[in-house]
Amino acid sequence: MSNVKQFPIQLQKLGLMRFEQLYPEQNKEPVIVKLLGLSDFAWRSLRSQPDLKEWLTCKDKIQSRIINSPFENRNLAEIDENECHKILRQFREKYWLKVAFLDLCCNHPIADSIKYISQLADMLIESANQWAHTHVAKINGEPLDEGNRAMPLMVLGMGKLGGQELNYSSDIDLIFAYPRSVKTQGGRRNLEAQIFYTKVAQKLIAALNQTTGDGQVFRVDMRLRPFGESGPLVMSFNAIEDYYQEQGRDWERYAMLKGRLIGTPNQYWDEFNQLLKPFVYRRYIDFSVIESLRKMKLMIAQEVRRKGLTNNIKLGGGGIREVEFIVQALQMVRGGREANLQTQSLLKALKELTVNQVINELEAQGLEKNYLYLRKVEQYLQIFDDQQTQTLPDDELNQQRLNILLEQDDFGATLVEIDHVMQQIHNEFTQVIGEETEPLDTSEGAFVSAWDHGDISFLNEPKDDWQLPLKDFKQRISKAKIGNRGRDILDKLMPALLKQLNNFNASGAAFSMVCQILNKIISRTAYLELLYENPGTLKQLVLLCCHSKWIGEHISRYPILLDELIDPAVLYKPTPLTAYKYEIRQYFLRIEHDDLELQMESLRQFKQTHQLRIAAADATGVIDVMKVSDHLTALAEAIVDQAVNIAWHNTVKRFGMPPGTDDENKGFAVIAYGKTGGFEVGYDSDLDLVFVHNHDGSSQTDGDKPIDSRQFYLKLAQRLMHLFNTRTASGILYELDTRLRPEGASGLLAINLESFNHYQQTQAWTWEHQALVRARLILGQDELVERFLEIRKNILSQQRDATTLKDDVIKMREKMRDHLAKGNTDQFDLKQDIGGMADIEFITQYIVLKYAYKFEKLIVYSDNVRILTEAAKIGCITEEQKQQLVKAYIDYRSCYHVLSLDQQGKLVSREAFQNDITHVTHIWNSIFALS
Repeated sequence: MSNVKQFPIQLQKLGLMRFEQLYPEQNKEPVIVKLLGLSDFAWRSLRSQPDLKEWLTCKDKIQSRIINSPFENRNLAEIDENECHKILRQFREKYWLKVAFLDLCCNHPIADSIKYISQLADMLIESANQWAHTHVAKINGEPLDEGNRAMPLMVLGMGKLGGQELNYSSDIDLIFAYPRSVKTQGGRRNLEAQIFYTKVAQKLIAALNQTTGDGQVFRVDMRLRPFGESGPLVMSFNAIEDYYQEQGRDWERYAMLKGRLIGTPNQYWDEFNQLLKPFVYRRYIDFSVIESLRKMKLMIAQEVRRKGLTNNIKLGGGGIREVEFIVQALQMVRGGREANLQTQSLLKALKELTVNQVINELEAQGLEKNYLYLRKVEQYLQIFDDQQTQTLPDDELNQQRLNILLEQDDFGATLVEIDHVMQQIHNEFTQVIGEETEPLDTSEGAFVSAWDHGDISFLNEPKDDWQLPLKDFKQRISKAKIGNRGRDILDKLMPALLKQLNNFNASGAAFSMVCQILNKIISRTAYLELLYENPGTLKQLVLLCCHSKWIGEHISRYPILLDELIDPAVLYKPTPLTAYKYEIRQYFLRIEHDDLELQMESLRQFKQTHQLRIAAADATGVIDVMKVSDHLTALAEAIVDQAVNIAWHNTVKRFGMPPGTDDENKGFAVIAYGKTGGFEVGYDSDLDLVFVHNHDGSSQTDGDKPIDSRQFYLKLAQRLMHLFNTRTASGILYELDTRLRPEGASGLLAINLESFNHYQQTQAWTWEHQALVRARLILGQDELVERFLEIRKNILSQQRDATTLKDDVIKMREKMRDHLAKGNTDQFDLKQDIGGMADIEFITQYIVLKYAYKFEKLIVYSDNVRILTEAAKIGCITEEQKQQLVKAYIDYRSCYHVLSLDQQGKLVSREAFQNDITHVTHIWNSIFALS
């Protein structure tokens, strides 16, 4: 604590004079003298309740954060209105005096002070609510729910109260709601719920807002409620939901972001929060809020100028409001997708924005420091006389008070420091929110004219193949329900789009692709604003549509992916191969275990987001074809892993766990075949999977509804199929194909691993052993991995009759070709024609099945290229044959990826691949002729 002698003489004299008036017979206590010199409110409070001095100087009491009810141990029904008002006001005076003492005399952290004030306010509001409910119910009875429980009035605290960052002399903004429209029971007469809760609300407001001889608790502002001052004082949940769905405005979204229910949580809290969440947080990244907040800030600036407000640390440039705008704008932009941003607390939201890498840590620390500095200044200004002010003082007394609290020699130095802080905030605000959008440069008038007139002849270098897509798009939107705001944004966006298309010399097909995406988002103004507000995002969209039809189609199906185009540094840098599982687990930490619908959507969004990043890197040559498949395979494995965790949680919740298992050791494994097993997953690949476990049917799960373990794993597999194959708003996850399991479609969906082994040993066909060449266990505990490797090794290393093996392989290859090949004399089917990818795969499998009994190294790998490399080292094929097969395989796969990205199927010019076809065909004939 600072010594009184450090005070300016004027403050010291004032404090001493006041102490002597209050406590003429007592020794001077420096800390109380300091308090009385710094705060007129403290002077009035101690004059009203002089005994509070002893409470303030008791260390244990002043440090305690326990908040008891003002009506502690009192029967609310026996407290009349006058006594209620007196108790609440004396409670407020006592604890606000405590906060003044902490802040002015103990250098208390401002973050804790504003939270403590908010907690005190919560107690006052909740106490007034309980008292008001009790007194209205005493005469009228009360509304009861289906379980005969009283339904309380729900009080939604808004603004700084909602964010638990209330300032010292703040108004409180409230909205009232009630759960159900049922009549009261148990009173002298039955009232409609609306009337009952209106009476409660009126008493609550009077208990807080009315000014009596003991002062006022809070100024209560109800103007944020639906329909404002003309709206009903209270509304039912249904009425509130209807209002925000149909009539909610942008500023109400911004306000509602801070909305927090006050009081003791009850069974209706979650229901109320869920009905508001879709209004506040869009499920896509929502840049519409930027323009809205910019306009709100402009209106505030105009109001500041109109009222002649100067030196205002809240509303002025770089003031407290600008920090709030920065944080809340980013929350609203991203909060629908990133649930950890859905918080009312500004400081918590700021920390989460750094976790999500929306703001870098240095910027966040600067914003937090500067925000808390201004909040501290605001707190001092209001404690001086318990007045709601954010304007720096123009009188010498309060200037001196502020100087000493901010440790400045004079008011000029104080102003310089505050101005420096506000300038830093304003610089950050301009970067995030920006100023009013600049009009389009006049040099771009040709693009404006081209859009306005639907005629590309206005361009200096007309693109003839643009005319049709432009005309079609104009016709489509003329019939679309866009709304005035949407049309305004579109008229600004389209010239910028035409310019980007021109910069990339886009084809008519690319133009059509972009128009297809716009058609999908035309009624979602937020997406149009995203593209308009972010020229870089628009540029990436055009660039990728020029490169890849698949990417364009992908974005048009899932417009939420537009969010991914915002940051090219992330877009063109796929997740490291080893990090997909970590990324998805971190992603799902924000999602409730029991929210299956959100989990299913999140799995799909994770896949779509990362597929887009891989495709962007692929289309622009950042990674090569082999790496593309590695990334798509790693992504699929991570999603399988997370899906198994989700399915496990749901199945265990119903039936308990099989014996000897836990969340890490599930006794369950997933075997991947085909492209997944061979590290060759493509953009639209299905997953060939087989589910196995290590339990028998005699053991039981340990839940309330126990079932045998074999049945448990069947339920687990069925749940997995549901997670993958169910079509949600974001489509299916992957097409799961489990027909490679023992006995195919008629077999059990999940089988014991030893049963799998027995089948492979005694019943499997040659083609099933061929499939096992490209099989690997992608999920399972160590003992299952080791046992599967042992089974696979034992099966593949069996010595087989050479003639039978050759005949079986040739017959199966011919059968596939007859049913699946689409080529002709001019066009070549990359996959199924003679000399194609399937021939290389069959050659590889044949080599393994023929020679693995002698050369175990052939069964180490499950991908074709490494198997062929080992085969050449051993001498099963020549080095030249290996090089020709690997080259052809990579050529085919590279082309296949390009065709996939351009959605052109798998037919190519036979002439372009004639050398590869000839080499593969020659090697096929050579290998099988010599066998």
